Amino acid sequence: MKKTVITKAAILPAFLFFLIACGQKNGKKEATDSGVPVAGEEERYRPNFHFTPKEKWMNDPNGMFYYNGYYHLFFQHYPDSTVWGPMHWGHAVSTDLLNWKELPIALYPGEEGYIFSGSAVVDHENTSGLSTNDAPPVVAMYTIHDPEKEDKDQVDVETQGIAYSTDEGMTWTKYRDNPVIQNPGIRDFRDPKVVRDTIRNQWIMVLAAQDRAKFYRSDNLKDWEFLSDFGVNTGAHGGVWECPDFFPLTAGGTGETKWVLLQSLNPGGPNSGSATQYFIGDFDGTTFTLDPEFEVELNKRKAFWIDYGKDNYAGVTWSGIPGSDGRKLFIGWMSNWEYAQEVPTTAWRSAMTLPRELQLVKSGTAYQLVSQPIRELKDFRAKAIKKQNIALDAPFVYRSEKGPALSSTEIKLTLEGLGDSTYRFELYNTGGDTLSFGLNNAKKEFFMDRRKAGQTDFSEKFAAKISTAPRFSSADTLDMHIILDKTSAEVFYDNGTTVMTEVFFLKAPFDTFSLNAGDPGSTVKSIAIHQLKFN
Repeated sequence: MKKTVITKAAILPAFLFFLIACGQKNGKKEATDSGVPVAGEEERYRPNFHFTPKEKWMNDPNGMFYYNGYYHLFFQHYPDSTVWGPMHWGHAVSTDLLNWKELPIALYPGEEGYIFSGSAVVDHENTSGLSTNDAPPVVAMYTIHDPEKEDKDQVDVETQGIAYSTDEGMTWTKYRDNPVIQNPGIRDFRDPKVVRDTIRNQWIMVLAAQDRAKFYRSDNLKDWEFLSDFGVNTGAHGGVWECPDFFPLTAGGTGETKWVLLQSLNPGGPNSGSATQYFIGDFDGTTFTLDPEFEVELNKRKAFWIDYGKDNYAGVTWSGIPGSDGRKLFIGWMSNWEYAQEVPTTAWRSAMTLPRELQLVKSGTAYQLVSQPIRELKDFRAKAIKKQNIALDAPFVYRSEKGPALSSTEIKLTLEGLGDSTYRFELYNTGGDTLSFGLNNAKKEFFMDRRKAGQTDFSEKFAAKISTAPRFSSADTLDMHIILDKTSAEVFYDNGTTVMTEVFFLKAPFDTFSLNAGDPGSTVKSIAIHQLKFN
């Protein structure tokens, strides 16, 4: 385990480092840095456009910020193994959220402990006083996890520390007076997310504390005051709460602004294992309270999930997105703690989800959070197949025999005339792999079945059952947006009201897409199949 206080790997400013560094995009590697040819799994399993580390272990995204034209993605990383170990902060940057350049490790564990998840903000007004030049400091807040105290079964294992950068996130210094928040006597006390409360001109921080979220405030990012708790006996509590996020969003078409709390937990997800729930309410600068209509719906359902698939955990949003853009951009870890350390890759482990835009909508009297694929995806569309008004009295089948396989593909379609039937989509190949997903409209339930989608025997929990998700809409029209990469499917139903993300490990890429409708009166109003092309 490396133990340094200041990272040594990068000295150049971010923009210069990015331009000079070897421009090979993550996911398109033919050899390791040493020039040794990679194993067959590299070509077969590494995604084309989802971020993966060059090698070794990765889990939660953290510390993400946007500044000076670059999206910074940090992540939980263990560079010495493909299973979890002493946590570092890995680092990657992108100008378009799809082509990523991995940079040297940003933060190393030290004598004080491991570097667990957290967040980063650009302190434009230098409220922290941590910059001595004209450049605003970037301040990262993270959990210090003490493995020695953990081994002794002590309670105060986790405290909160900060580090800062004065060169746009390229090199980091740990604050000399860490920790900035001591442990109050809670075993699981971690994953601080910092946000600027512009209305009250203060920094707000939320962190996960076992079975609740704790809110703090600060004027300078160094001195923190406890404000309030939220979440005891509210929402899902099948496991420990982790990796919160907290931000305001304005509902489209209403002009009303609400605060959204994301709260991951492990286990206890809708289809077992780890997942991320959300809450919608109001924040008065001290206390977060649920919106009354949302609370009514929450009491009916027990939890609302940002993604109902098995493979979207610990997701958080980028800070610093400029007002001229205005989006709330999110990314999650595309895996599940039930089997993350057992999946069949040996050089590297795990990918991130496609970055997504989060939006707030009002359905009836209640608010709901929806997800959409980022608009940048359109810039990578190549070959397209478009059809309209297809009767479903027979299965619709699309084969990619004369073009690339369905391994970097975007599919958008609209079904009309839905009945109380099952609408089953299948992706398959000549090797016998099949992924099934779709809608059982009689049950108002979406489903995804990967039991026959390649390798599954590495874990008894990976494909133990079919995943399901609720349909909130009662419309007889269904809009779907499907994003396929080599080892993942992300399906956005009803304009992102319900989302399901799952990974798989195929013998060969999918080459055929089909739709079988139980109701012959239904039609495909429109379908567009876009091949995606990356550098």
